[in-house]
Amino acid sequence: MKKGFVVKDSKKIKSVDCPCGFSTRIITARDTPLVNFHITHITNSSKHYHLKCTELYFILEGEGQMELEENNIIGLTPGIVVMIKPGVPHRGYGDFKAIVVGVPAMEENDEFFCIKT
Repeated sequence: MKKGFVVKDSKKIKSVDCPCGFSTRIITARDTPLVNFHITHITNSSKHYHLKCTELYFILEGEGQMELEENNIIGLTPGIVVMIKPGVPHRGYGDFKAIVVGVPAMEENDEFFCIKT
């Protein structure tokens, strides 16, 4: 019988390179298709969007900016929360750490990069 819960120690999970910087992927689609929970250190991410996943960013530390859609720039400081719906191009830059929650859990084939022309 499968357990109805997941417990992980984020200090024991190795960070991985990602298009945003470095990410500690604590809860992923392997754990549940419902949600992911990552702690991501963002420096200069590539503009991208997701077709299925809504993302929530909770800024933990540092400062930066987030570009949403075309040229909507918002300042990011600790305590700011940003919700990004599917289909919205976005990117973060600066030097900040955020909790990133994806609903449903983001899968690798649901990340599409915007090409500048």
